[in-house]
Amino acid sequence: MKLSNSSSKQKLNVTIYGQHYAITGDESTNHIRHVASIVDDKMKEINKKNPLLDTNKLAVLTAINIVSDYVKLKERAEMLEKLLEKQTKSEQKEND
Repeated sequence: MKLSNSSSKQKLNVTIYGQHYAITGDESTNHIRHVASIVDDKMKEINKKNPLLDTNKLAVLTAINIVSDYVKLKERAEMLEKLLEKQTKSEQKEND
């Protein structure tokens, strides 16, 4: 999600971990709500495991967890793209 201050962007108020945020971005309001919900859920999940963390540390741990998931998915997508590319080249050679 690209956040922006432009007036032509989608604007939405969301609540994450009890805090209200005004988010402006290029994505649909449904997308922004979904992303905010994921962050909220992850913060609550981590807080259950570490109830003594202050909000800043909780936010950083949440970011680390979410980015870790993102990196794993990105690596998997890249691996699948390479596999598909290899398979496509192999099929093209068979058809030649």
